[in-house]
Amino acid sequence: MAQPLPSADALFEALGDGTRRRIFERVARGAASVNELAEGLPVSRPAVSQHLKALSEAGLVESEAKGTKRIYRLQARSVEAMRRWLDSIWDDALQAFAAEIDKEGEEDEHDQH
Repeated sequence: MAQPLPSADALFEALGDGTRRRIFERVARGAASVNELAEGLPVSRPAVSQHLKALSEAGLVESEAKGTKRIYRLQARSVEAMRRWLDSIWDDALQAFAAEIDKEGEEDEHDQH
């Protein structure tokens, strides 16, 4: 049985830290080990592991053991849930923008008469 999806709050809270976002972006480009993800980051490997733990607890990444390494990849269901939430906000914003444009157009027509 599939795990319940995390809340939008939990997903976005996990991405609130800049280093964590960079790690998430790297995982989004493809599965990788802690060592690979830590390359070029201004934090230690143990710190990267802690960020990955937070991302995992939020449901944004998942891992599997491969030999002595853990390989991290995006948790697609959670990322899709986050995308659907963002799309709903975007749809609301576009509708509000369209309504405002219509209102301004009606006011301009009224002022011209």
